[in-house]
Amino acid sequence: MSTTFNFDLKGRHFLSLIEFSGEEINYLIDLSAAFKQKKKQGVPHRICEGKNIALLFEKPSTRTRCAFTVAAIDLGMHPEYLGKNDIQFGKKESVRDTAIVLGRMFDGIQFRGFAHETVEGLAKDAGVPVWNGLTDLYHPTQILADFLTVKEQKGELAGIKFVYVGDGRNNMGNTLLIGGAKVGMDMRICAPKSLWPSDEIVNYAKSVAIETGAVITLTESIEEAMDQADVVYTDVWVSMGEEAAFAERIELLRPYQVNMDMLQKSGNPDIMFLHCLPAFHDLETEVGRAIHEQYGLIEMEVTDEVFRSRHSFVFDEAENRMHTIKAVMAATLTETREWLDR
Repeated sequence: MSTTFNFDLKGRHFLSLIEFSGEEINYLIDLSAAFKQKKKQGVPHRICEGKNIALLFEKPSTRTRCAFTVAAIDLGMHPEYLGKNDIQFGKKESVRDTAIVLGRMFDGIQFRGFAHETVEGLAKDAGVPVWNGLTDLYHPTQILADFLTVKEQKGELAGIKFVYVGDGRNNMGNTLLIGGAKVGMDMRICAPKSLWPSDEIVNYAKSVAIETGAVITLTESIEEAMDQADVVYTDVWVSMGEEAAFAERIELLRPYQVNMDMLQKSGNPDIMFLHCLPAFHDLETEVGRAIHEQYGLIEMEVTDEVFRSRHSFVFDEAENRMHTIKAVMAATLTETREWLDR
């Protein structure tokens, strides 16, 4: 399978989408699609045979951990999981010392945690590729999975009318805005003004959009945001570590719940719904039941009707985490261009 773009990304870090051009992002998405096709066909692709990677998790995750683990094994690598009790940055060992030690033992390092400065510190001193599995500021591997899912259904990314609804200044809002600008989307953040991305991120996205033809819109109006939308995306109203903000956030974001009425405002019968998961769309979780007991909500950021509808591609999106993470690791650890053209 060949791709339009051929880039040598070997040795690069993957910390945010700021460091990558739109063409490089598209390349990684094409590479992801190629890996996905090989896996579906049962064709081995152990192009990183014999390498070892460290998976550092300050924050737990189902999808990120599983995606990195399976992707690494598919590529022929050994993944070593290190949880929050195995890595204690600033308590027993500095980020710098940890980076140097792990860089001497492993061929690549994934970090999922809180401060973005931590993953930047690892990249500065590890001497091997470092990948951001999530920080408070950015979530770049998730956006690759989102965009692969959109491209699979819509055939392209440039010009897609993409609406992000909810907490627009979290890591998802930040990264979607930057990624959408890089690939030429009509990117719309729909949220209360107090939850818009920072001026720094908005101004950066707008500067990129001038070059790529992207459109950047920030609005509090659901009607404006949803007009002719191709994709609507949301995330949990309260991120990990912000649980004390539940009451305030529910009051702010209840009008921005993704429901069928919102989807119909698009006028697009084939609008897609995406969510990075986990989602609070029913009472089948302890958190969901606790929120229901305290605030009377059966559903939060998305209704169960939308989540389970034909518009929802959340499980395709979740699977695509594995394929896009595989592409990121392979592209930064080895040469992929010759393999792509086989």
